[in-house]
Amino acid sequence: MTNDKGQRTNDKGQITMKIAFTTSDRVHINAHFGWAKMIDVYEITDEGYHFVETLNFEGELKEDGNEDKITPKLEAIGDCTIVYVTAIGGSAAARLIKKGVTPVKARSEEEEISEVLNKLVKTLKGNPPPWLRKALQPKSTNFADEIEDEATV
Repeated sequence: MTNDKGQRTNDKGQITMKIAFTTSDRVHINAHFGWAKMIDVYEITDEGYHFVETLNFEGELKEDGNEDKITPKLEAIGDCTIVYVTAIGGSAAARLIKKGVTPVKARSEEEEISEVLNKLVKTLKGNPPPWLRKALQPKSTNFADEIEDEATV
């Protein structure tokens, strides 16, 4: 569901968003976006959060200049608002932003997913910073973007 501003809402009318985390242990944000074999996805509102799914990726994911390996990840998290990573390449970050997903670098590999989720819930209850307000805006696609997406398939 969406509200009159086009924002995703749940059945209680609360604004919801999906947040993704690159992880190797499902506890910490401790994986590079391109190398991550797992991405955990949560849904969050100003009242709390819940686990949605773990996305698994196979194959040779180490840095090798092969940009095609990130395409499945970009597609899999396309409905997320934010993805937390320890690191991300410039072209992958640009492709995420173009899809309306904001990449955010974790403070350290020890930063726990639950800590970030709890902070986000508190932030949503209060006055979110400008970058988060912007991320909460509905994703807009224009005809040129749709044509380009089709052309890259």
